[in-house]
Amino acid sequence: MDPLDSIDEIIERVQDARSVPMSRTNFMYDRAEMIDLLDALRSALPSEIRKAAAVLDERDRIIEAGRREADRIISEGETEHARLVSVNEITVSAEHEGARIIAEARGEAQRLREEVDDYVDTALANFEQFLTRALASIERGRDKMHALREIGTFQGEDSERPLPF
Repeated sequence: MDPLDSIDEIIERVQDARSVPMSRTNFMYDRAEMIDLLDALRSALPSEIRKAAAVLDERDRIIEAGRREADRIISEGETEHARLVSVNEITVSAEHEGARIIAEARGEAQRLREEVDDYVDTALANFEQFLTRALASIERGRDKMHALREIGTFQGEDSERPLPF
């Protein structure tokens, strides 16, 4: 018999019992019958209490297992989050460093181009001066040769003398 049904039956019998004369709260009931009902209730309660305790224990185990699983999932999530943040920070840092190195290399390349251009310009200017002097010297030599030819110094008697230039 279900313990709750036993309790309901006892309550019903107490309500239906005759009152003691001159009292509202006291009642009369067969003592043996009431003791039998309470013994039946007592014998049913321990098995029900054990079942309820077992259900509560099972509930506590399930809740604890759920908490451990939730803690594990949270821990793994935090670890993965930290890893992804770290990877992202490394990537961003590497991109910044790469951009810095590229900018630095472009600046260095521009500086070297300007140095080479200055060197080549200086070398060409020096070569131009050398060629200008050489052309002037050649022009002077040709002018002297033409002048000597016109005055007739290229005759036999002067042929043993070295040329004036």
